[in-house]
Amino acid sequence: MSVQKNDAEPTFSFFNSGLASRMTTLTHRNRRAEPAAQKRDQDEDVGRGGSPEEEDEEDSKDLRLTLMEEVLLLGLKDKEGYTSFWNDCISSGLRGCILIELALRGRIQLEPASMRKKKLLDRKVLFKSEAPTGDVLLDEALKHIKATEPPENVQSWIELLTGETWNPLKLHYQLRNVRERLAKNLVEKGILTTEKQNFLLFDMTTHPITNTTEKQRLVKRVQESLLDRWVNDVHRMDRRMLALIVLAHASDVLENALTPLSDEQYEVASARSRTLLDSNPDVEGAKAQTTEMIWAVLAAFNKA
Repeated sequence: MSVQKNDAEPTFSFFNSGLASRMTTLTHRNRRAEPAAQKRDQDEDVGRGGSPEEEDEEDSKDLRLTLMEEVLLLGLKDKEGYTSFWNDCISSGLRGCILIELALRGRIQLEPASMRKKKLLDRKVLFKSEAPTGDVLLDEALKHIKATEPPENVQSWIELLTGETWNPLKLHYQLRNVRERLAKNLVEKGILTTEKQNFLLFDMTTHPITNTTEKQRLVKRVQESLLDRWVNDVHRMDRRMLALIVLAHASDVLENALTPLSDEQYEVASARSRTLLDSNPDVEGAKAQTTEMIWAVLAAFNKA
């Protein structure tokens, strides 16, 4: 029995051969993907890797988006308003976003490392705080994590939240219509609009981008983090940007941010992103507890 994920578009298995092609997209230029205000609560400011005063002037002008919204925005075709039909990774990638966002906001954490459980994927996800996040998807996932005994590890939670389980007793963990719900959030924030498009045999709700400035700022931030603002020590990188690069890669949308670059810039950015993504998650996670969940999510996708 296979489980069909109930997202806004057709998706396929998290653990299939599509992952192998995703892992090589940044090394083959000819496989590029198609071209491309309210303030958060204080705990999210901490998740950005510093206090609000530490944000640069340009970043302070941006709408405050969750990691899920940023990844979806990178994946959306500007005029068409939907993600690539061939992208079978974004559903699981968005669930990874949820885990990292909850960790950055101080709602969940990995259990402490021990002699028996040194590897990130051997450690369970522990509930830490039930304070509402103000985001329905995050609060829904947090409720599941709080109620689950015994706890599950990161890889299991990505599978469960995506609906990749053969256990009918665990189907209720699946978060449904995630892309559509995120798109509606972006519509409310004035970045997307809602339309109906006919695809010969069926009609589909689409969400074209109306505020291109916000997407351009997002793309520029990703590009600059791998170019002008690149830091050789990954632990000096802003945590949310580190998470965004990891999650955009896992969702197969990082290439969309790099496509507009010149050939020379593209090669540099690709090489640097590959250096980051090829890091050993267990080694890097042990260096900084504040980024453990980010590296655990990367380890989960590397193992898949």
